[in-house]
Amino acid sequence: MGAISITRVQILLLLELNLASAGITFPSKYFLRILQLQATHNPPPTFSPTLFRSRRKVLFFFPQISGSPFKGHSKNQNPICEFHRDLGTIKRAMLGAVQLGLLAACVVLFVPMGMAGWHLSRNKVLFFSGALFITLAVGVHLTPYFPSVSDFVTSVSSSSVNVVVDDRDSCVSLLHEIVWEVRPRVFDFDPMNNNSVNYEKSWSWKRSGSVESCEFQRLNRHDVSVLLNGSWVVVAGDSQARIFALSLLSLVLDSEGMESVKGSLFKRHSDYHTEVDEMGMVLDFMWAPYVTNLTSLVAGFKRNRVYPDLLVMGSGLWHMLHITNASDYGVSLGVLRSSVTSLLPVSSEFGNEESMAVRSPHLFWLGMPTLVNSMLNTAEKREKMTDLVREEYEREVKRSGMLRQFEGPLHLLDIGSLSWNCGIRCTDDGMHYDGVVYEAGVHVMLNALLIESHQKI
Repeated sequence: MGAISITRVQILLLLELNLASAGITFPSKYFLRILQLQATHNPPPTFSPTLFRSRRKVLFFFPQISGSPFKGHSKNQNPICEFHRDLGTIKRAMLGAVQLGLLAACVVLFVPMGMAGWHLSRNKVLFFSGALFITLAVGVHLTPYFPSVSDFVTSVSSSSVNVVVDDRDSCVSLLHEIVWEVRPRVFDFDPMNNNSVNYEKSWSWKRSGSVESCEFQRLNRHDVSVLLNGSWVVVAGDSQARIFALSLLSLVLDSEGMESVKGSLFKRHSDYHTEVDEMGMVLDFMWAPYVTNLTSLVAGFKRNRVYPDLLVMGSGLWHMLHITNASDYGVSLGVLRSSVTSLLPVSSEFGNEESMAVRSPHLFWLGMPTLVNSMLNTAEKREKMTDLVREEYEREVKRSGMLRQFEGPLHLLDIGSLSWNCGIRCTDDGMHYDGVVYEAGVHVMLNALLIESHQKI
């Protein structure tokens, strides 16, 4: 804290010296009084040399400083507020200083040039050399009164960054613009069997100008290996999350590897861990059927100070079936949101003084699928998991503020819209959909990662 205070005093004293050189006097006690008030009511943040360099002109036009000495103030008065009353005086003084500087520059520039032209008219090289030298000298002295080139470039680049951010956000909102083609199998269609296996499904992003401009990609095994190389991926939730994890693994494993995964990953109500040595990726599936389980998982990350690179979470179907209380579900989501928000930005602390910044995980929320009530396989499910109840649960997700579109920390993987557009030919039990639906969700996630990290593969 002592080093920070000294640095701020030095900055303000340098500011005083610069202003004094322009003919404007600001006693040091003003600055010390401001620092005292800031230390009492608003402790100063950590000093950032980069931030200071990018804002050095802001310090020069410090608006809270008066050009006249303090006359004293009562205990209910704020000296900083008193400074604002003299802002007009400061502006007029600054304008006068600039005008005086311009006048002096004209005298310094044109008088010597005229004299040089009078005496050196026969030597044009010497004349123009002298004129160039004088012009450069005047330019150096006038430079502090005008915005620097670096500030101009910074402002232009910041404007372009804003445009890029806007384009990135618009592309994220278009990630679920997916169309489906579902048609009967040509050779092995069984008219006596209406299961989803009788139908071939394929998907693609909608062919429209706005979607095509985003250049979404269906990534192959090599692309996914590059994108997720060395990553720790955690997928947590219910059976929907389990199928999602399987779809992700299908993009990085061969057929032999997938056969061994299916037997282990689909053990009932259990966790699963695997490592893909070829790309250094580690994937953990965490069985967490309730939101409270997800909250405990996030709390464990924070407690152990170990965070995944990619975290996909989703829960709701078990709560809908066994508790059937949308309001209670919303309360649990609020607690989860607070726990997740505490991870951002992530920092690891060492002792009492040292700290080291850690990259924040990429966070996704796996939405609930569309429920086809008539196809649910038990009477209890058909009674409790109705369209009306599902809408109430979806409403609580939006109200909780968990999703990015509502200023939350998690991107939505909208399995609800993907399953709805695929239709009833993509499910056998009205709840769990064919792998192609979750495959589309995986590609939505991967493209969101590309957009967030400004990458193209």
